[in-house]
Amino acid sequence: MEPAIAIVPMGLGHLRQVLDLGYEVFDTSTKPYTSWSLTSVAEHMDSPSRSCWVAVDSDRVVGFVLGSMEFELRDDWGYLEWIAVAPDMQGRGIAGRLMSACCDTLFEGGARRIVTDVEIHNTASASLMKRNGFTEGTTVTLFVRPNPVPLEEAVAAGDSDQVTLTPGTKRELIRKGRIAGEGGRPRVGR
Repeated sequence: MEPAIAIVPMGLGHLRQVLDLGYEVFDTSTKPYTSWSLTSVAEHMDSPSRSCWVAVDSDRVVGFVLGSMEFELRDDWGYLEWIAVAPDMQGRGIAGRLMSACCDTLFEGGARRIVTDVEIHNTASASLMKRNGFTEGTTVTLFVRPNPVPLEEAVAAGDSDQVTLTPGTKRELIRKGRIAGEGGRPRVGR
C-alpha cells in the first residue's frame, strides 16, 4: 500500500525543497512566474497572516501552497499566490488538499474572499481553481512593447542594460518579478 501524503504547515526545514520544487515546475522565464525566488518564499514565511502548507511523502516535499492575508490594499481578502505539485505526484488530489488547507486557514483568519491568478495557458491550474470554488473575476492582459533599438546596437553605443541597484531596490524588483534574482535557475525540463 502506498504511504499517505501528509499535508502539514510549512516550516523552515521545508524551505530548500519548496524552492527547488518551484524551480522545477514554474517556467521562471515567463510572467507571472518570473518572481519565483527565495525572497518570494521567505516573505510568505515571514508574514504574520501566512497560510503556507506542504505535502510530504516521507521526508520528500511533493507539493506546496503559499498564501497570506495580503492582497493589494485589502486586509479582508486572502491571496493564494503559489501552488505546485511534483510532476510525478500530480493527479492524486494533492493540489486540492493543499488548496483546502490554505483556504481554510485564510477564511479562519478573516478572509471574506480569496483571490488567485492563473496564467492564461495554464489550463490545469484554471480547472483546479474552478473545481475548488473559484470563479473568474477580472482578466488582465499584459501588453509588452519591445525597444525598437536592438540590444546589440545599444550596447555598442555604450548604452548598457547594466544598472546598479541598492540591495533593497533589487529585492523589491525581484519580488515583483521585474528582474531575475542572482542564482535564479532556469526551468528544469520534464
